[in-house]
Amino acid sequence: MSMKKIYSLLIPVVLITLSITSSKLAWAGNEDRVGQAGAQELLINPWARSTGWGGVNTANAHGLEATFNNVAGLAFTEKTEIVFAQTIYLKGSETNISTFGFSQKINETSVIGLSVMALSVGDIQIRTVNQPDGGIGTFKPSFINIGISYAHTFSNSIYGGINFKIISESISDISAQGLAIDAGIQYVTGPKDNIKFGISLKNVGPTLSFSGDGFSFSGTQNNSTNSHTIEERQADFELPSLINIGGSYDFVLSEEHRLTIAGNFTSNSFSKDQYTIGAEYGFMQYLMLRAGFTYEKGIFDKATRSSALTGPCMGITVQAPINKEKGTTFSIDYSYRSSDPWQGCHTIGARFNL
Repeated sequence: MSMKKIYSLLIPVVLITLSITSSKLAWAGNEDRVGQAGAQELLINPWARSTGWGGVNTANAHGLEATFNNVAGLAFTEKTEIVFAQTIYLKGSETNISTFGFSQKINETSVIGLSVMALSVGDIQIRTVNQPDGGIGTFKPSFINIGISYAHTFSNSIYGGINFKIISESISDISAQGLAIDAGIQYVTGPKDNIKFGISLKNVGPTLSFSGDGFSFSGTQNNSTNSHTIEERQADFELPSLINIGGSYDFVLSEEHRLTIAGNFTSNSFSKDQYTIGAEYGFMQYLMLRAGFTYEKGIFDKATRSSALTGPCMGITVQAPINKEKGTTFSIDYSYRSSDPWQGCHTIGARFNL
């Protein structure tokens, strides 16, 4: 049996498996489970291009940024891509995100990638029962996610990928580490390859728990006068698994102008489901403008909204060629996501295609 026939049989099986998993996630998720999962930083998109239209591009995410929405899009890396991004998350909350990544095409059909995301929430006052107002020092939490990705081109229409994520959360005397896996598929069709579909499963992995000296204290047991070191037991917590299902359509207006319309459905296991629509206008490869809106139940009423993000977002990319013969480019990306409270999320990134 040829490899092409094997792929043609394998992809429907994977799609069916992901669809069954998505239905289980949809049934498992409900509003009563909000707040029961940990590692919530896994839900924050740190990249500037995709956040400019709400991460709606599950079906058409290309290159390194695809490792967040749908890792299958990593397969579209042409040679080497390097991306830096800095996010002021919920401006005024002192939350900042620094992200770096690169991807490399290793042969005609395969691409590997590496990404590192570090989230900082600033210094937090140490407070105790006896000193609830603080003044005795500060501590600084650390959140780091490292992604190792692989994507493969199965045919001219089918692309797949997998992403292994190392999760680390810690303060000076308490920490938790774990592993999560993402997987995704993109399908391209249409007379000009302008119709795209995508599905991705994210943040699947074993439960995590915190441990460390911070849970230990000195005490006595059974009326003994001898002091012992006692360690409190800690409950495990689950990861915020979800599934994305999206589609997009490219309107090729002329050789210089393109308009892409995209939609996406996100089924969250531990929060409300989300529906996102977005559009991107492209002038050749030099300028791209984006806008999008993410809806979830109760988002229009502050009393029922469960997220600080209120839905609207927008972004822009300016790209310039470095070497036309080699196809190398440099671009600056910016995105804004509105929020209430705080003053929105601002992400700026720099990208090299070598």
